[in-house]
Amino acid sequence: MHTLVGWHVDMEFQEDGNRTKAAALVRLGDGTEVRGHGQAQRHPTDSGQLRVGEEIAGARALMDIGTQLLQKAHVEIDEAKGKPSRPLI
Repeated sequence: MHTLVGWHVDMEFQEDGNRTKAAALVRLGDGTEVRGHGQAQRHPTDSGQLRVGEEIAGARALMDIGTQLLQKAHVEIDEAKGKPSRPLI
């Protein structure tokens, strides 16, 4: 099996009190960049575990990118077929 293409994902986090925000960027093989965002909010009575907030916010940012990639693929399938197809989402 050969790797035809690789994608690179960059992820940044921003902490503000009980809130964690994540911004993700994936660069596709065709040069397209897709950006996703996610958030997490810690309950005031929970212990301060920054890593957990990063994991939740990061996962949500990646899910955002996943949804966008499915939509992009759906549009490309429709364009290639010349007619509407079933949504992939």
